[in-house]
Amino acid sequence: MYYAIIAEDVDNSLDARMKARPAHLERLKVLSSEGRLLIAGPHPVNDSEEPGPAGFSGSLIVAEFASLQAAKSWADDDPYFAAGVYKRVLVKPFKKVLP
Repeated sequence: MYYAIIAEDVDNSLDARMKARPAHLERLKVLSSEGRLLIAGPHPVNDSEEPGPAGFSGSLIVAEFASLQAAKSWADDDPYFAAGVYKRVLVKPFKKVLP
C-alpha cells in the first residue's frame, strides 16, 4: 500500500537541508529503483520552484511500504529528520486514484 509522508520543516532549514540532501536523495533513489516511489519533492516557501534563500517549508513523499509501521520507521530514519530539518512528520495511508 502507498503511504504519504508529509514533513514540516523547522524555520530557516535551508542550510541543514542542503547538507543532508545527498543522503536524503540516496534513500529516495533506492525506493525508486525498487519501483516503490510514486512521488517526492519539497514545498517551496514562496510561489516558485526555485525559492532561493527563502528555502522550503517541508516535503512530501508518497511511496509503497508493507505497513504503516514500516513507513513510519522509514520516515524516522530520514537524514533530514536526523539533521534537524523536520520539526514534524505525519505518515498516513494513501490511496492513488488518478492518473
